[in-house]
Amino acid sequence: MLKLTYTENSFYLERLAQPLEDWVAQRVILALRVGQSFCVEPSTAAFLLPADLPLTALETLVQREGGDAIALSVSDAEYVEVSLEGSWLSAPEEAEGVFVTAMSDRLEFFLFKLWQDAQICESAVSE
Repeated sequence: MLKLTYTENSFYLERLAQPLEDWVAQRVILALRVGQSFCVEPSTAAFLLPADLPLTALETLVQREGGDAIALSVSDAEYVEVSLEGSWLSAPEEAEGVFVTAMSDRLEFFLFKLWQDAQICESAVSE
């Protein structure tokens, strides 16, 4: 499963081996035990990847294994937008939260690797 943690200024992508349903159930149980309001709803998340990454392989995997869970679209000459279908978890009316989705292991791994590569490139450019 992929977990995108959204904050006020950015997001962080993680790949977790735990099944999506188990992870969500644990979060709901935790919220119930601490008496916190909690919202889980179907949603879509999107983020950008630099177009100079090896996205052809990602496009091939998306066509072969992606189904409706992921879509790619050209944003501009420099970026490709990755859109994901999944679930949004947050406190009611909060802009910050967690988005989770599940796809094939291969697709999750490759998408996570591309995101890591993009972070490395971004930090090298900013230095």
